[in-house]
Amino acid sequence: MNTGLPLLVIGLLFGGGIGFTIAAANGITLDGHDHGSHGAAGHGDMDHDTILALPASDTAPTLAIAVSEDPVAGYNLHIMTENFSFSPQNAGLEHAPGEGHAHVYINGVKLGRFYGPWVHLDHLPEGEVIVDVTLNANDHRALAVGDTPLRASVTIEN
Repeated sequence: MNTGLPLLVIGLLFGGGIGFTIAAANGITLDGHDHGSHGAAGHGDMDHDTILALPASDTAPTLAIAVSEDPVAGYNLHIMTENFSFSPQNAGLEHAPGEGHAHVYINGVKLGRFYGPWVHLDHLPEGEVIVDVTLNANDHRALAVGDTPLRASVTIEN
């Protein structure tokens, strides 16, 4: 008699039940990720859609970007800033003037958060591709100088 399949089913049922019981006992739920629950250790008061407007001055950050073809494959994005330092060690912490990270978007879809001036872009869609970059504070708010967001865009033909 082949008992492999029935034992597998019994193991999955008991294992799953024990796992759910342990998770429930520790307050773990299946309702997804809640940004409001991070508290002081995370980024509970942050709003990803909020803009942090900085005063226009000689020390205000600037942003420019350039995209060039990579000699092997894809493209290289150069994020050029002044009066701004990439600070991965402070990501998610309070805003500190002149530091943070960049968000890179491909055709309006966020590629990710970046902590340095160079990003390799590969597996881009065919045709016209819009590359957008924003500068963001440590607490993830998008930065602006006055009413002008620190956002740069370039269109390439892939």
